[in-house]
Amino acid sequence: MTSIRALRQLRVSCRLSFGAASSRFNSSTAQSAYENILVTAPKPGVGLITLNRPRALNALSTALFQELNTALRQLDDDKSTGAIVLTGSEKAFAAGADIKEMKDLSFSEAFNTNFISSWSSTIPGVRTPLIAAVNGHALGGGCELALMADIVYCSSTAAFGQPEIKLGIIPGAGGSQRLTRAIGKSRAMELILTGKSFSGTEAGQWGVAARVFDTAEACVQGAIDTAVKIAGMSSLSVKAAKEVVNKSHDLSLRDGLDYERRVFHGLFGSRDQKIGMAAFAEKKKPEWSHE
Repeated sequence: MTSIRALRQLRVSCRLSFGAASSRFNSSTAQSAYENILVTAPKPGVGLITLNRPRALNALSTALFQELNTALRQLDDDKSTGAIVLTGSEKAFAAGADIKEMKDLSFSEAFNTNFISSWSSTIPGVRTPLIAAVNGHALGGGCELALMADIVYCSSTAAFGQPEIKLGIIPGAGGSQRLTRAIGKSRAMELILTGKSFSGTEAGQWGVAARVFDTAEACVQGAIDTAVKIAGMSSLSVKAAKEVVNKSHDLSLRDGLDYERRVFHGLFGSRDQKIGMAAFAEKKKPEWSHE
């Protein structure tokens, strides 16, 4: 019943700078309402969010995440947006958390305010596919932010890591959980206990990144190209596919297979299933209704 209700919700809901280098990708003007991020539309159906604190190497702060969460929610609610790309600069995706914001916190302040909970509360609920294009430093919170994405692309010279142990703390926005799931306990334990970083090339070899590019520009362009492909699919089936893949982390194999099959069956009640299969039989390009 849960999967059937989820599919019904899917059907109802489916009726919105990469420094100087990114300017060549942007076909629309960046929104000026934000101080810490840029939001553009480089291609139809694609939203591009660029973290924009160059002097601080895109260090993450509560103010930045408030803007990021707002932008993500707006893009997720926008029916014309089929995929989102998140990137930083060539030098830094995000070099970590803004230490100035947290260095004087006491335990009671951190605990009572549930400090940094807002950093990881919005992205898991975003139903539009999110691609992280990672270049330069992605350390601490930056690594955790990349790991929250549905797909990670990076350049070979990117640097990932969870160096919190060097500050007398541990990862607090999912690093110990998502990194371990991505690369296994032993390797994650070594990285988190030593604060050692790993390269973009290693990220590809270990399964953290889906693709590795030679240059930062190629990385961002590759993410945009993939976002265009996703945005060209039925938004109903895209959201359903994202949901069932994410369920693989929460359910046993048996329960996950059952959940997948229920959603699969449910899609036969959609208009896009009829459109897609009819177009295939007629050797035509489908014109999706997103219903």
